[in-house]
Amino acid sequence: MATHIKIIHSHEFIKATLEGVIDINESKKLLIDISSAAEPMADYEIILDARKANSVLTKTELWYLAKELSKFHKTFYKKIAVICPTEKFDFAGFFALCSENNGFRVNAFKSLGDAMEWLIEV
Repeated sequence: MATHIKIIHSHEFIKATLEGVIDINESKKLLIDISSAAEPMADYEIILDARKANSVLTKTELWYLAKELSKFHKTFYKKIAVICPTEKFDFAGFFALCSENNGFRVNAFKSLGDAMEWLIEV
C-alpha cells in the first residue's frame, strides 16, 4: 500500500516576530489554517520540518501547540514525524510526548531519512 507524505515546514506553522520571539496566538491561527487546508489530505502522513526554525519554543508553548493540535484529530490522525537539528532535539521530543498524550502518533527525528523510514513502516 502506498504511503502519502506531506511535508510542512516550520515557517508554515510557527510565527515569530523579527526579533525571533514566538507569537503563540499567530502560531495557533496558522495551525488552524494548516488543519483546514490539510483536511482533504487526511490520509497523509505528516512531516513537520523544523530544521530551519530560527527560534525555539518554550516547553509551555510546545505543550500549548500540542494541545491545540488535539482539536484537529480527524485531520491529523496518521503518523506525524518532527524533524529538527540535534541541538533542538529535546524540544522536539517533548512536543512528541505532549502530542502522544493527546492521542497522536508523533515521533522526533534528526534526519529526514529516519523520519521517512518510520512513516512508511507498517
